[in-house]
Amino acid sequence: MFFPPAVVVHGLDEARTALRPGRPVTLLSARGAALYAGCGWWRALVAAVLADAPAAEVHDILDCADAPGQAMAALRIGQHNFILDAACPAFAAVAAAAATLGASVLAERPEALDLAERGADRRLAAWLD
Repeated sequence: MFFPPAVVVHGLDEARTALRPGRPVTLLSARGAALYAGCGWWRALVAAVLADAPAAEVHDILDCADAPGQAMAALRIGQHNFILDAACPAFAAVAAAAATLGASVLAERPEALDLAERGADRRLAAWLD
């Protein structure tokens, strides 16, 4: 599946910043965010930013690290794109379950601009071009 350029966001303010240039964007969670913040938090963050900008072209990817249980929980609440470590013994089973729901499982993180890095907000527009 093709995704627009990815931007790592750690909260709602950064997600809003990622949408500010008005270009297609993929919101990417921090590494392993499903383990410490939860898939419900991610879905709520994405819903909140889309409520602010309903016409925006936004994709989102939740990083589940090597936790197949978190990946399955994400599927159950409607997450369509997530990362699961390919070395995870349950990767094939999770990928098969995701495929039946039209979801995508990535084995590795896409290249991304992390908005937590110093000066990343100044590089954002160029990154999205």
